[in-house]
Amino acid sequence: MLSRAKHLYLGKTPFRVVPLAVSGPELRGLIRRALCEDLGPGDITSRALVAPGRVITAVVIARHACVVCGMNIAVHIFRELDPGVCVRILVPDGCRARKDATLMRITGKARAILAGERTALNFLQRLTGIASLTACFVEQVKPYKTRILDTRKTTPTLRMLEKYAVRCGGGTNHRKGLYDQILIKDNHRRLWGTRDLGMAVHAARRRYPGVPVEVEVESEVELERALAARPDWILLDNMTPERLRRCVRLCRGRCPLEASGGITLANVKAVAATGVQAISLGCLTHSAPAADLSLEISDANK
Repeated sequence: MLSRAKHLYLGKTPFRVVPLAVSGPELRGLIRRALCEDLGPGDITSRALVAPGRVITAVVIARHACVVCGMNIAVHIFRELDPGVCVRILVPDGCRARKDATLMRITGKARAILAGERTALNFLQRLTGIASLTACFVEQVKPYKTRILDTRKTTPTLRMLEKYAVRCGGGTNHRKGLYDQILIKDNHRRLWGTRDLGMAVHAARRRYPGVPVEVEVESEVELERALAARPDWILLDNMTPERLRRCVRLCRGRCPLEASGGITLANVKAVAATGVQAISLGCLTHSAPAADLSLEISDANK
């Protein structure tokens, strides 16, 4: 048990104020499915050992420094199990917390808090991990004002929450799916055949006017062809910083450039230094390590 809560919240202003991407019936449905997966017909351990009317206070602790994300989801989880629960968020989404910071305090029925513990922590650990990794990349490229973008490499059905976590970490969302931006990739070009790339861009704009069009290229030759097509963005795929720098010079500001592929924390600063406007990273959502968070009872009321 904790004798006293530790408040080690770094600053009072969120890293980035971000509206929760999923709300209302969609969020309730997601939470209920997650709870059902864990609880099934009920928490038999708590039923066997904890009195029905027992009230406790518990806290969520960060075991390492992080950028917090998922607090409001955790609140909904505990309220789903105990409508009378009192939850106080001490570190809001998008804020940095030091090691051993108390992120949240929950007072309510013991059975409900224990029943929601793992589901709440699973969301918090996953989303906080994404926000924290994103913040590391954002910090690296800050001198160059390069945008850090996410991708569609997300957990099925959790995309909107994971993209929300990227925004909490200071990143920017790329397209939500296949429906809100056109991205002409290598396979599209193969299927389009030998016809001019400019015709492909024109065909896409004619079919979906007003929708941004981006073209992926893998060489300077392909970049020249893409520039002639006048897309809204060009994606430079799997290029070294040296090649990216050549592409930036070749482009001469005629089109915004996005770099992607093979980019890590170790080389992202060098990529940003080439002059590209954005860097997209699948690792933000498919490889972010879960944050180390825990829920501990601080007051076991009789």
